[in-house]
Amino acid sequence: MAYWLFKSEPDTWSWDQQVAKGGDGEEWDGVRNYQARNFMREMKIGDRGFFYHSQTEKAVVGIVEVIAEAHPDSTTDDPRWECVDIKAISPVPKAVTLEQIKAEEELADMVLVKNSRLSVQPVRDAEWAHICRMSGLSD
Repeated sequence: MAYWLFKSEPDTWSWDQQVAKGGDGEEWDGVRNYQARNFMREMKIGDRGFFYHSQTEKAVVGIVEVIAEAHPDSTTDDPRWECVDIKAISPVPKAVTLEQIKAEEELADMVLVKNSRLSVQPVRDAEWAHICRMSGLSD
């Protein structure tokens, strides 16, 4: 299993909206960055991800699961853009902020720290486990 981070502005698509989609999940559409698209092409069903509220909160707020591998993005006719579908698994007991992540030496090389603008990004196994512990979840 691989781990990922999905960033969304809460006023555009929030954790509560993701949860409301239930088991059917939702396309992670609208991504118009080649690197982020390429990461989605690597995703497999069952991969897990952090749901991250950007802009105001700047925090990991939930755990999601990939439920459909890369396919054409329904929000465009441009065949270059693809997306995956994700569903909410659980909220984190305690949100983990970007400030807290940056304060952890073990997370200094995390993509979120190095390239905070990338909307879809990989998370290493050790980073996943560390943030899960910070949030009050066991990895």
